[in-house]
Amino acid sequence: MLNSATIRNHVNIVGQSSNTAPVLIMAHGFGSDQTAWRYLIEAFAPKYRIVLFDHVGSGKSDFNAYSPHRYKSLHSFTHDFLEICHELNLQQVTLIAHSVSCMVGLLAASLEPNRFKQLFFISASPCYLNDRDYIGGFEQADLDRIYAAMSSNYYAWASGFAPLVMGNADHPELAVEFAKSLLAMRPDISQAIARIIFQSDHRADLHKLATPTTIIQPKHDVAVPVAVGQYLAKHIPHSNLILTDTDGHLPHLSSPDIVISAIANYLQPLMLE
Repeated sequence: MLNSATIRNHVNIVGQSSNTAPVLIMAHGFGSDQTAWRYLIEAFAPKYRIVLFDHVGSGKSDFNAYSPHRYKSLHSFTHDFLEICHELNLQQVTLIAHSVSCMVGLLAASLEPNRFKQLFFISASPCYLNDRDYIGGFEQADLDRIYAAMSSNYYAWASGFAPLVMGNADHPELAVEFAKSLLAMRPDISQAIARIIFQSDHRADLHKLATPTTIIQPKHDVAVPVAVGQYLAKHIPHSNLILTDTDGHLPHLSSPDIVISAIANYLQPLMLE
């Protein structure tokens, strides 16, 4: 199918080949792609069927499928995500999501709760802007400076943004990898998606989520303060918060063993053969 979500979003399935194996879906964050899950894939592939994809505008997705009219909110990415689930007939799946994909997953699980068994949110935020007693981490002026830098010189912005967000200055190769995935995006798409993410506010949607959710919050994340993880745990029913002693916004790349352990400890038991 020309308009197939599995083609448009460059879906790959790895791990267990049996259709009866429990399913993990891994959904990447902004500026990243499905290759960022390689350490988690290695850990969970022996027992799980793992579904990977790239959001439109990222990785090896079909960039021609992008339009500012279609992708004007996180709901558009939610529609893509659910379309993948429908085409693959995925049921009772566990979602492991990073950054923006956490809110995409939240919206999807709120719309189709029976499709999801369990959610894991890594470095999630429902709102990046500070608002009265809510600490999101950014003022509007901060975000405006980001947009201006992206517009002025996208290459320079990505080269500076990557090490700031990645952290772990003693491993500069991680920032280089993240910068490369940012630069693989079309600048116009990257800027548009950044605005959607940073200007979104899904705090009012948190209470709608009924799926058991584990929030994995780094203690040192320049993009998402610890207060945000605590806010999520307070407002999402059936949730628990794990504060990890990790640095940076992409702990599944910089501290994979810690993230893998956190997920493994809270994964619901495998179904009996």
